[in-house]
Amino acid sequence: MTPDLRHLRYLLAVAEHASFTRAAEELRISQPTLSQQIKQLERAVGAQLLDRSGRTVRLTDAGETYTHYARHALHDLAAAERAVLDVADLSRGHLRLALTPTFTAYLIGPLSAELHSRHPGITLNVKEMPQDRIETGLLSDELDLGIAFHGPHLPGIAATPLFTETLSLVTGTRQAGAEPKEPMPVRDLCNVQLALLSGDFATRGHIDDYFSTHRVTPSIAVEANSIQALTEIVRRTELATVLPDAITHDHPHLTPVPLEPALPTRTAALLRREGAYRSAAARAFTRLTQHIVHARRYSPA
Repeated sequence: MTPDLRHLRYLLAVAEHASFTRAAEELRISQPTLSQQIKQLERAVGAQLLDRSGRTVRLTDAGETYTHYARHALHDLAAAERAVLDVADLSRGHLRLALTPTFTAYLIGPLSAELHSRHPGITLNVKEMPQDRIETGLLSDELDLGIAFHGPHLPGIAATPLFTETLSLVTGTRQAGAEPKEPMPVRDLCNVQLALLSGDFATRGHIDDYFSTHRVTPSIAVEANSIQALTEIVRRTELATVLPDAITHDHPHLTPVPLEPALPTRTAALLRREGAYRSAAARAFTRLTQHIVHARRYSPA
């Protein structure tokens, strides 16, 4: 027989009261039942744990050693139960999140700020990586959630659409009091010097496909592997770029200029592994993400 928690509690009660009678009263069981349970424990352990020969019951040397570890075991179990409750009420927790690069430019800031404001006990580990690595990381349980684009996914990946991402030409100039600009015909891009993301960004491939579809060969003056670099370049020069419209929401010095025909939209999605355990932190982050998307009025998916 393997001792269970009940046996440990019974032993500690007898040791504390030095009496089967008083221990039985505290435990609200009969004295014969308590005595039988202690004997079962001693048989399982293979040693006598209590000395019953005197007027009071006391621990043997083996009993002293055994109760030392029994107390620690019960203490650790109680701590574990408290930790589970803490996680459930979001006073503690940890979330491993990965995003494709464009989302770090406009989404991770509001998300992390709101998460810290609502649940300061949850720690967030954020990584920026390509979508294929995000999905691989989810499948290998290295990540809890990912934010990327809806589309063909690896087997075992579940995607929840979040919003529709639109892209436009982005400039750094705006005349005071000017009316919103009319859509620019795509053919006019031949007369605009551009600063674009480098080819290792999925967004650049999306843009190049658009150019190719409409047989446009733009003048590319700068390529950068950082969205922050692009926004600074466009802000301080006459160059334009192509970026998600949402990036301009937090950059008043940037102006989106719609193109005609418009760049194809993409659907942002929250990714997770199918059948994976969803922690309280992951569930809270999912709700929070949907709240932020609604509050910032991103186009519905």
